[in-house]
Amino acid sequence: MREAVKKIEALQRPKTQEISLDEVERGVASATRALGALAQADGHICFELEADATIPSEYILFHQFRATAPRDGLEAKIGNYLRRTQSRQHGGWALVHDGPFDISASVKAYFALKMIGDDIEAPHMRRAREAILSRGGAASANVFTRFLLALYGEVPWRAVPVMPVEVMLLPKWFPFHLDKVSYWARCVMVPLFVLQATKPRARNPRGIGIQELFVKPPEHVADWPGSPHATWPWTPIFGSVDRVLRKVEDRFPKAPRRRAMEKARAWVSERLNGEDGLGAIFPAMVNSVLMYEVMGYGPDHPQVRIACEAIEKLVVVKEHEAYVQPCVSPVWDTALAGHALLEAGGPDAERKARAGLDWLKPRQVLDIKGDWAAAKPNVRPGGWAFQYANAHYPDLDDTAVVVMAMDRAMKQHGLVAGMPDYKAAIARAREWVEGLQSKDGGWAAFDADNNHMYLNHIPFSDHGALLDPPTADVTARVVSMLSQLGETRESSKALDRGVDYLLKEQEADGSWYGRWGMNFIYGTWSVLCALNAAGVDHASPEIRKSVAWLASIQNPDGGWGEDASSYKINPAFEAGYSTASQTAWALLALMAVGENDNPAVTRGINYLSRTQGADGFWNEERYTATGFPRVFYLRYHGYPKFFPLWAMARYRNLKRSNSRAVAHGM
Repeated sequence: MREAVKKIEALQRPKTQEISLDEVERGVASATRALGALAQADGHICFELEADATIPSEYILFHQFRATAPRDGLEAKIGNYLRRTQSRQHGGWALVHDGPFDISASVKAYFALKMIGDDIEAPHMRRAREAILSRGGAASANVFTRFLLALYGEVPWRAVPVMPVEVMLLPKWFPFHLDKVSYWARCVMVPLFVLQATKPRARNPRGIGIQELFVKPPEHVADWPGSPHATWPWTPIFGSVDRVLRKVEDRFPKAPRRRAMEKARAWVSERLNGEDGLGAIFPAMVNSVLMYEVMGYGPDHPQVRIACEAIEKLVVVKEHEAYVQPCVSPVWDTALAGHALLEAGGPDAERKARAGLDWLKPRQVLDIKGDWAAAKPNVRPGGWAFQYANAHYPDLDDTAVVVMAMDRAMKQHGLVAGMPDYKAAIARAREWVEGLQSKDGGWAAFDADNNHMYLNHIPFSDHGALLDPPTADVTARVVSMLSQLGETRESSKALDRGVDYLLKEQEADGSWYGRWGMNFIYGTWSVLCALNAAGVDHASPEIRKSVAWLASIQNPDGGWGEDASSYKINPAFEAGYSTASQTAWALLALMAVGENDNPAVTRGINYLSRTQGADGFWNEERYTATGFPRVFYLRYHGYPKFFPLWAMARYRNLKRSNSRAVAHGM
């Protein structure tokens, strides 16, 4: 990959070396106008959020499971999307743009296209089938895909790890308990428990199956393929537990099973979240609908109907294509766009940033103690969720970003006419965030101390993402927030412990791992902003090593890029083609620690200027965000719209002020 990147453009070419402030100003003005024009009437912004072929494929199969029909023409448009995203190189589907073959995504996409009506002897279907069979066939797919195939009767239920619904009755001291896994795992698993206990069969009115994707007869598929992260002794231990459960599952007493299923139903209903759906994420929404139906709820039952409406709200329909989002990101998009607009400055940009903050203010969760309270029962709620509504699951990353935008808006403009006072919202959010610090000094995305690592080895967790432990990027965001609010390491024990956590998490090469963005570039941006805000000396060895690392990985075209392959079992940076968002992160990181005169920064700003489109934005097909490392990635359509603007505006502001100091947390 590195050699391929080097061929893009020689770094020595004069046009990559310099940039004038006039050119930067023109780019900032163009991007600011374009971004501001996308704000909705109420002030918020919500960009598309795209994953891989899995979600739209599951949407097709969800409807066929229930024998319902998507709106007219939607199947055909989803088919167009799936055919376009099929790889020309390997014939299957990848998890990221131009990525390697993924067996699970490919099996689901093939199944969906066949369900839509594609002839299995059509060239694209034949290529896909050959690619799947050459890699072990559908039996090599992951647990979630196996579960779907079992629901359709394509594999026996013994091909799926046992997940007894009686888990709902386990005490908190038991090695496995819902409180011990992440929010997304809870929301997906609880309705799945009911489905596995009842083992419903898809209605499948078209009678479509995919037996041709199996190397050995499906009825002989009995063992899961395992997971690359599995380690001794957990895999054999949990494997033995699963074999025992498989033998005794049918003998479980009926009365406890009924109680467990009722508890699962009540758990889901409490968190159903209206038209925003269970957990506000697609897999959990689908599972909730199927759970209700196997428990006897008809299609017109209010809970079934509203759960289905939540799913339909995730569909993105274009002129010739359609796909389904895994969730929506209005709070994240609005807050980050607000930061970019405040950095760009000017009356119109600042007014639109304030309009976005006004939209965000009433969405603060103040009255519901979510699942996070299981670990922190004495903390008052006060965070923001990622989606339009998800009151049981606010997250610390969004909350810190919103708080910093509100604080900056007030400091930058003062309480002038028409400028709301965000002090109460900021104080309540700060209280909640500080209260969710984990014992190791870090912060996680949704919970505290959600780090029972042995659970990532249960058979269900072949994706290795059952937990929500503290991470450097989220911890950095909280450290940035506390520092921007005026705390120092001397005045705040929470901040001091957070900085210590970050310094201990630095990689040997000077970078930091990025859990929620790709990857080491994202993590390093997050942490350098935090260390600067917390007052860590820019001459410190940790910061100098990080600066040297960022300069060393700059691509010859002046940009920065990182490939998803950096999320291997032993993570390490892998260079990728330059992207606007990753370039912006690297630039913001370097400028945060006083490197705005560094030639690498000049070349990076030059790259953004050269690649900006006539519409004011940047084209970015590559995925630069992360759902679950190695198994699920995200393409935020907003990232190339606000991050490059933010970086260019900051460069202009620092150059014009002749200052090296970044006064904000981000």
